[in-house]
Amino acid sequence: MGSSNTGVKDDSTTDADTSTGDLPASNSGTFSEGEKVLAYHGPRIYEAKVQKAEFRKKEWRYFVHYLGWNKNWDEWVGMDRLMKHTEENVLKQQALDKKQGAEKNPKSGRSAQAKPKSSTVARGKRRKSDSGIEDNASTEKLVKIPIPATLKKQLVDDWDFVTQQDKLVKLPRIPNVDAILIKYLEYRIKKDGTMTDYVAEILNGLRSYFDRALPMMLLYKKERQQFQEAIYHPDLSPSTVYGAEHLLRLFVKLPELLACVNIEEETLIGMQQKFIDFLKFLQKNQSTFFLSAYEGSKSSEGSGRGKG
Repeated sequence: MGSSNTGVKDDSTTDADTSTGDLPASNSGTFSEGEKVLAYHGPRIYEAKVQKAEFRKKEWRYFVHYLGWNKNWDEWVGMDRLMKHTEENVLKQQALDKKQGAEKNPKSGRSAQAKPKSSTVARGKRRKSDSGIEDNASTEKLVKIPIPATLKKQLVDDWDFVTQQDKLVKLPRIPNVDAILIKYLEYRIKKDGTMTDYVAEILNGLRSYFDRALPMMLLYKKERQQFQEAIYHPDLSPSTVYGAEHLLRLFVKLPELLACVNIEEETLIGMQQKFIDFLKFLQKNQSTFFLSAYEGSKSSEGSGRGKG
């Protein structure tokens, strides 16, 4: 399902959070159990069904199931995440899908999106990035950078580790982003028999985009403290500390970033081809470049000790 700039808000709560007092006159607030609704998840809107409705901390909370998705994605959400399933709101959903440049799944007709990239990259309930990129970027200018299926799953697992399991990528990463870019350059030299300034220039541009975008739109909220601790010196660049996990998130945002830059169409097409080739290179070396498991964050370890 849809993600971000860095993610989907964790709306899960415990039974202890449920308030028994101050219950309003209405039994289930605006939405009722069993009602078909439209729900925001990251930057997109999905059809969902309200399974439970509870009054918690002086507000209604709804446990929803996203229609057509695994029940693992079921979650508690607030009223601000839901809309009535009306013709007007369905048109709004379709317009948002079109704006996001959704690629249709040939089997189901649904948007074939990696489930929460994001947020990776998109920021939870916000429908635009912190820098307002989606508002400024013209849909016509967006360059398509298809992400291979196995890397889409990598993005989903990445989101799940951080936002659902409260785990983080262990830093510094080996290989880091710089090392991966160098390995790709060596791969191209070996394959092409020569090194072109064009490829080197694109890789330098990727590194620059990564270093600037990481703190602004490539981190989930739970990763920000780790970033402050990892990039403790002004001379340290994110590309020397972070690895493939965060570099892959950049490719989710690249179409919007590139749309904000004045680039000739011919040049853009050439860049698109190189980006696609680079993603294939990441896919080919997925087991080497990506972690299969993340480590527990300090907060989760601390809470675990407290419970013990």
